[in-house]
Parts: sequence; structure tokens; C-alpha cells
Amino acid sequence: MLFGSSKSATTSEMPTEKIKVGVVGVGALGQHHARIYSELPEAQLVGVYDVDAGRASSIARKFGVAVFQTLESLVEQCEAASVVVPTDRHREIAGLLLEHGLHLLVEKPIAATTAEAEALVQLAEARNLILQVGHVERFNPVLGFLDSLQKPPRFIEAHRLAPYPPQREGLPPRGTEVSVVLDLMIHDLEVILHLVRSPVKAIHAVGIPVLSPTEDIANVRLVFENGCVANVTASRISPEKMRKIRTFFPDCYVSLDYQEQSGQIYRKDGANITRDKIEIARGEPLANELRAFVRCVAERGQPVVSGAHAAEALKLAVAIMHRIREGAS
Repeated sequence: MLFGSSKSATTSEMPTEKIKVGVVGVGALGQHHARIYSELPEAQLVGVYDVDAGRASSIARKFGVAVFQTLESLVEQCEAASVVVPTDRHREIAGLLLEHGLHLLVEKPIAATTAEAEALVQLAEARNLILQVGHVERFNPVLGFLDSLQKPPRFIEAHRLAPYPPQREGLPPRGTEVSVVLDLMIHDLEVILHLVRSPVKAIHAVGIPVLSPTEDIANVRLVFENGCVANVTASRISPEKMRKIRTFFPDCYVSLDYQEQSGQIYRKDGANITRDKIEIARGEPLANELRAFVRCVAERGQPVVSGAHAAEALKLAVAIMHRIREGAS
């Protein structure tokens, strides 16, 4: 069986009308939101908005769509949007769009603070709007295998390493406006909360800034009330990229590589351990995520990663940062 695969939707299952979407912020990641929406048969990319008018015009020309001069003009022509701006702008921009009735996919983390996250969740709930958050690893085909096991893990080890982002004229390197815990580690924290489904009992964390004002490398050991332990490392000053998760169960051990979309499962066989390759149907996680969002809007369904769940991941990330800084003081 190929994990991560999904059956193709039939014509009757597809939305009868295309969902009109816009993209707010078309930088390094936002441009891919625009690309994918322009390719989805169930979506109509109406236009894009960016504070950099030149960048917005360039991306709009590339995909043959409009440039919105204001957020208000985007609201008038769209029913849904992706918000792909720096984290410290999420509350302001996503809040405005929600107040005007748009369904949103907000890139992770949901907001810069737990108070801001709660405000966005409440705003969406009050207006009966979909608020999905871009924890893209949940749409990585490798996670389909872990979900298929349907049993709680006993120990998890996750590593997420990346080189330091390039400099930008007049702006800090992308993502470094927040700690590496919010920039990178939060991907793994959200996945781990999804897998373990138990309250956190204890947090042991360390981290240091190297090139940024906040942590560029961090490690945390989480102890859950059900006995599971997770060890998570994130770094944005690594010479190499790595995105791996290793999950241990009473009867097997699963090693998955998000980047390569590959995995192995190790099982006990008497006094020996066997290893088997996990067959995974490869796919673009971001495309899977945006397709799910558009379908969610069309069907008024429940997002895979809701605003409420993303707020819980943010709450844990903030607690980790507090623990790191308490230890450093």
C-alpha cells in the first residue's frame, strides 16, 4: 500500500463553482501559494497583494491575475485567501480579512503571541469562518503511515535543521523576526501534539542566539502525561538541511524523512530486528494543503489543522521559549 496517496475526486465530488481566492504576501513562500492556486481546477486565483508593489506586479503578471492595491479591494473580489506575511503581522492582516468575512489559510505560526492567536480563533468562530493554519508537514505523505498505525507512540525524536536564511535589503533574513522555536520547531511540535494526544507534563529546554536576536538553535525534551517522551531539535544555522522524525512504539520503530519522503519500519522478530522500506506516494505537501483548504471552504468542512489546534501548538512553543530564557537568566 502506498501511504500518503489519496483517491482522485470524481466530477460529482468536485465543487461545482470555483472558489475565488487571493494571496496576501507573495515573497519566497507566498509566490508558491499563488502558483498552486493558479493550477488548482477547483480554485480561481483572482489576484495578489503585497506591500512591495513591484513584487506583487511581477507575480501577478506571471500568473495572469490582478494586483490588489489594498486589502479592502481583495476582500471585495475574493471569498478566501492565504495570508503569507511575517508572523508579527498575522493578527493585524488576518484579523482584518476575517472581519470582512473571508475564509483564511494563515501560514504558521498562527500568530506571534498566544493572545493574538486566541483573538483570531474567536474572530473566526464568531463569524462562522474557516481558519486553517499552514502546518504543512501534516500534508506530507510520510505522515500518512504514522496515522495508519493508530496507536500512541512511546518515544519521539525529531530533527529540523536548515542553513541561515539569506540577507534581504532593508529587512532581516526571512523568519528571523521570531525564535527558531516559532520559525522551525513549531512544525514538529504540532505534529507531535497530533500524534501523542496527551497533555504536556514537563518541559526541559535549552537554546541560544547566534546570528539573530533570539534563539537560532534549540532543543527541548517534552514529557507527556501518558508517559510518552519527545526530544526535539531545531537549528537555522546548520550547513545542511534535515527534516526527520523517528517514532518508537512498543512493537516497532519508524524512521521518516520529510524531505526525501521516504521511510523505514523496524520490527522485533524474536532476538532480531527486521527492517522494511515504507512505500510512500510522493506529492507536494503545499499543494495538498491548499487543495484541502479550498475543498474545506467549498464544503464548509473542518480543517486538518484548525486555528484552535494551531493555537495549542503556539502555546507550547511559547512555553518552550520561556523555559529557555528562564534557564539563561
